[in-house]
Order: sequence, then C-alpha cells, then structure tokens
Amino acid sequence: MLAWTIYISFLGAAGLLLLPKGSVASARILALLTAVAGFGITLTCFLQHRTGEMLTIVRVPWVPTLGIEYHLAADGISLTLVLLTGIIAITGILFSWNIEERTKEFFAFYLLLIGAVYGVFLSYDLLLLFVFYEIVIIPKYFLIAIWGSTRREYGAMKLALYSFAGSAMVLIGLIAAYVVAGAHTTSLSQLAQFPFSPHFQIWAFPLVFVGFAILAGMWPLHTWAPTGHVAAPTAASMLLAGVVMKLGAYGCLRVAMVLFPLGLGPWGIHVFGLGSWRDVFALLAVIGIIYGALVALVQKDFKFVIGYSSVSHMGFVLLGLMTLNQIGISGAVLQMFSHGILAGLLFAIVGRMVYARTHTRDLAALNTMNLH
Repeated sequence: MLAWTIYISFLGAAGLLLLPKGSVASARILALLTAVAGFGITLTCFLQHRTGEMLTIVRVPWVPTLGIEYHLAADGISLTLVLLTGIIAITGILFSWNIEERTKEFFAFYLLLIGAVYGVFLSYDLLLLFVFYEIVIIPKYFLIAIWGSTRREYGAMKLALYSFAGSAMVLIGLIAAYVVAGAHTTSLSQLAQFPFSPHFQIWAFPLVFVGFAILAGMWPLHTWAPTGHVAAPTAASMLLAGVVMKLGAYGCLRVAMVLFPLGLGPWGIHVFGLGSWRDVFALLAVIGIIYGALVALVQKDFKFVIGYSSVSHMGFVLLGLMTLNQIGISGAVLQMFSHGILAGLLFAIVGRMVYARTHTRDLAALNTMNLH
C-alpha cells in the first residue's frame, strides 16, 4: 500500500501537465488531492505499524542479470520520515495557493519531488534508492530557478552542484561495495551481511557518509543550504528544510552506517587527538551546531536566520548518529521529524505571512512595523 505514495505523486504530476493551459484552480485542487491521498496512506500505515516490524512492500526483479531489484520496504525509521513527507507535502501546497505563474508546472515539479522523496525513504535496493535520490535534484533545481527570488539562479545552481558532488561520492562507494561483494546483488539487506574487510570499510565509509552528509548540511559543506533556502519559493524552502535535508541524514544512517560499520572503528593512530571517523564526524557535527547557531544570531534576513539555524539543528542529528547507540539514533530520528515540522512551518510563516504582508524579510525593518 505504501508504494502508492510514490505512484500517486508521479501520477498527480503527470495529470497536472495534461491540464489545459490556464487551469489554475484545477491545478491547485489536483495537487492538494494528490498530497492528501499520499498522506492518508502514510498515516494509515504508520498507525498500523508494530514496533520492530519490517514491512516488505514489494520485491520483484528489476535487472536480474545484475542482481538489481525493485525492492520497497519500511521500518519505524522509514515510516516516521514518510509521515513527515506527507505532512510537509500538504502544507507546502496550501502555502503555495497564491502561485499564479505557470501554476500547473510548479505543482507538477512539486509532486515529482515529493514522489522521489517517498521513493528514497522506502527503497531497500541501493540502485533504486540512488535513482530516486537523483530524481529529487531535478525538480528542486527548477522550483528554485524559475519560482525563486533572491539570487535564484545562483542558489539553484549551487544546490545542484553540491548535490551532484555528493551523489558522485555516494555512487563511487556503492559501486565499490557492489564489486567487492561479487557483483551479484544491490540489495541493502544482503550487502549489509557481506563481510567487507576493515581496510575497505575504513575508506568506503567516509566516502559514502560525506556524500550523503552534504545534503544534510554538515559543516563545512553546508553553504548550499542557507543560500538555497533564501532563494527558494515558500513551498520549496519548506521541502528543503522539512524533508530534503533529511534525505542526507537518512542516507548516512541507512546506507553508510549499515553497510560499513567497521568504518567507524579506531584507526590505530591519532591525528590531532582524533582516532576514528566517528571522532571526526562528531567534531564536525558539534562545530556545525555552534557555528550555525552563532551565524543565525547575526543575520538580518529572516530566511537566513532559519536557514543557518537548520544547519545547527541538523548538526544535532549527525551528532546523535555518531553516538552509535539506540538512544542517540532514536533521538536523531526524532530531531529529524521535529525539525522538519518546525523549520517547514517557520519558512511558511516568513514567506506567506510576514513577507506577503510587509514585502520585506529584513529584521530591522520588521522591528519598526506595528504587526498584529
């Protein structure tokens, strides 16, 4: 049933493109109905899920000769993030009700992005996950470049370049794992059981982890995030902060840490007091927390405040992952969900309530206004 969150989103995007030109009201209604249907499915499955249960949704051969499968599955982590996606999908459409320029194209890109995000969170085949992960990049680029505002072309291109760089690192690591494991399967569950050598894991882990962590806004590879948030239209900002940054953290947890657990082990030597990749990424997470918070405090643009605070909040997610225990990882997932809701709504308030009424995001100017 959960697979229909992907299919309904893609079908909704296709349906929007088939609408006659100028069908603004119809585009809005179709987009909203599509998002509501997806959310209804996610909520139903979330409420029916039993703790610790792994739900196999669909598993069929895709490219049998290479061992590639169309494998969708979900556990508690996946379902939590899928539910978050459903919530942000609906709220983003509601807060984009004022879009007049190329409305059906806007919502088509929006639903394409939502469908791809669902796909990432539900994929248990590495190639399938990577395909959905790459699909996300295309609509988010166009949403910012066409409907964005402040330096939108720069923001869109910077986000795309960072995303592609991270994707290249992930792809190299995944191909290496596939080849070393005998080139028989791309199944996440099967590769997680393969005994990769510690030497292999010690370089494959940081490659894949950093590739995903770029999208999670890890310092110092975070600079795309504030720029992208500010340039994006309201709904795209909500998606970027609400769910797209979570894709990176999810990839770190689901792929890098599951496939290469020994990559977090000690190196046998210490460099500047750091003896493992766990130490390195925990330090970078702490720096990101402090740096993002301090920089947010001196911003003059309301959106930049939220953008840098998101970098700080995502630092807590990465730090939670580096604890390597159940409490820390559960806390990281909880932080992903809570930050997705809070950051999404904050961007909605700035874009549709504050800016729509005052036509400024400058905090000094807003401070002089009598807003009620």
